[in-house]
Amino acid sequence: MVVSLYNLFEATLLCINAIAVLHEERFLAKVGWGRDQSRGFGEEPGVKAQLMNLIHSVRTVMRIPLIFLNAVIIIFKLILG
Repeated sequence: MVVSLYNLFEATLLCINAIAVLHEERFLAKVGWGRDQSRGFGEEPGVKAQLMNLIHSVRTVMRIPLIFLNAVIIIFKLILG
């Protein structure tokens, strides 16, 4: 099986889509991954807090670019079969 740059791009896009659709109140809070603001001043955030910040950032920043990229990939797949 040949791994091309397009396959890597498509796999990355699918992973970013998976992160973007995680709903904080419906899913993440139920499994204990809701946003905690209980961190004190000057304390380093833990791994869990950093992952939550990453998920929140991806959902915030990548919303509009994901719509465009998904549309381009869908059109590309329709044209090339």
